[in-house]
Amino acid sequence: MRSFILFFVLSVSAFAETPPNILLIVSEDNGPELGCYGDPYARTPNLDKLASEGVRFNRAFVPQAGCSQSRASFLTGLYPHQHGQIGLATWGFRLYREDTPNLPRSLKAAGYRTGIIGKLHINPESAFPFDFHPITGANFARKNLGDYAKHAASFITASDTPFFLSVNFPDAHDPWLRQVDGLPKSPQTGAEVKAMPYMGIDPPAMREMVADYYNSLARLDMLVGDLLAALDKSGKANNTLVICLGDHGADFLRGKRTSYEGGLRIPLILRWPGHAKPQVRDELVSTIDLMPTVLAACGAAPVPDLPGRPLQPLLANEPASWRTHLFAEYHTHAAAANYHPQRSVRTARFKLVENLLPNTLNPDYADTLRKLEGDAKDRGQPDFKGSLPNAIAAAAPEVRVAFAVMEKPPRYELYDLQNDPFEFRNLATAPEHAATLAELQKQLTAWREQTKDPLLDPQNLARLTAEVTAVKSKSDGKQLAWGYPDYFFGKEPAATPPPTTKKKKQMR
Repeated sequence: MRSFILFFVLSVSAFAETPPNILLIVSEDNGPELGCYGDPYARTPNLDKLASEGVRFNRAFVPQAGCSQSRASFLTGLYPHQHGQIGLATWGFRLYREDTPNLPRSLKAAGYRTGIIGKLHINPESAFPFDFHPITGANFARKNLGDYAKHAASFITASDTPFFLSVNFPDAHDPWLRQVDGLPKSPQTGAEVKAMPYMGIDPPAMREMVADYYNSLARLDMLVGDLLAALDKSGKANNTLVICLGDHGADFLRGKRTSYEGGLRIPLILRWPGHAKPQVRDELVSTIDLMPTVLAACGAAPVPDLPGRPLQPLLANEPASWRTHLFAEYHTHAAAANYHPQRSVRTARFKLVENLLPNTLNPDYADTLRKLEGDAKDRGQPDFKGSLPNAIAAAAPEVRVAFAVMEKPPRYELYDLQNDPFEFRNLATAPEHAATLAELQKQLTAWREQTKDPLLDPQNLARLTAEVTAVKSKSDGKQLAWGYPDYFFGKEPAATPPPTTKKKKQMR
């Protein structure tokens, strides 16, 4: 352990003298369905090469499987219940405080140029003082995709002052487009892929959508390749820490908007020439670790009381003392349609999910089925309707039970990830696992208390439930002065609507 402390101290000292550039690459709705993670259907040579040159974190997770919530977390280093962005920015959810410390603000104070290309998706945008923001929308239409690398090259080469640049690509968010501007050159079809195994079903009618999810990842891979080529051409690659991640898992069954592995687990690749030895790490890491990692790398002033840990001790390809428990949560996504708050903790083997509204219907279950049916109809597959419920009804018994648990969850779900990696068998009532259940319950409660989880207070939970479930439309959410940022902490509700991000289309 002493050697790692010495490594960390010497490294931080060196970084303060020669601060690295930071290139943060973020993809949408992208679980670890990449070639470097062993996915048999992925065509991702550029990302695979990046992983071979750096550190691939095999067990990396987000603290909440939603776009705004996840992005706010890796930019602030806080859990959603700590920063306040518990739902989508396009529905008016927002940070508790505009002065919440974040990466662009801290790095600007350390002398960095800061830029973002693509969506920020956090309220208020003014809390994130980027110097450069040429593409502000999500760009789900995938227009002018070559502009991402062009804008990045312009920013990277504009000055010798160190930079922090976040590039946020639209893939692999739905709609999953088979081909855009000839990318990918040879698209896959439904006959060439199967559904991700955590879904538990693989109806042929869904495989065309799955194929286009993989086509979206192939297109993403090519765009990342162009971006990295621009970095190489600038001559700054050797002094640039590249961090590449997905904002959460894929928007399929038991993925996005859940606390299952399909929603929380992401690809996370870190390349840092001269500082990070190429390797694969199996420690439990979270995107809340990125802010303390970047601040330490850049010699910037640390932010006190962040719950994450700098990743530097894991970069030397040697054993390191690390966390044994990793925590996550869920609140809502687009208000009433997705509201079902949860808290979770996992170890290397077991995972516990606590449903804060047990034995009530999870509205996201039906909403996800409707969404996928709507996507299929938009793709010219009107006969898709009903295929998913039919496939679930015809699935193996443990899969049917798993979907029933998702639709109407009990208080606790306990999974043995070693023997049941796709979380089909809830062991919470199994006597032989009572000790494990009790220990994880204890750990989860301690974490909630330590991080001052507002939903530990039953009155806050009841009031949030009433507030969120009353909002049925995005326009209502955007106009509402959400009260939770105030009553969570015993204050009066806000008197005026919060600042919101203007977007033409709802971001799911």
